[in-house]
Amino acid sequence: MSESEKVILICTVCLNRNYQTYKNKLNHTKRLEIKKFCPHCKKHTLHKESR
Repeated sequence: MSESEKVILICTVCLNRNYQTYKNKLNHTKRLEIKKFCPHCKKHTLHKESR
């Protein structure tokens, strides 16, 4: 069984789904938060893992 799962990152400003990535469920139990570039806002914003 695979420990990694596919997650979608959502911009906290415009709420657009911009990125897909993988995370290890065993090592990271909390929701993923990364500061990334949002093409819709045209600036770096905080992106959170969607549910």
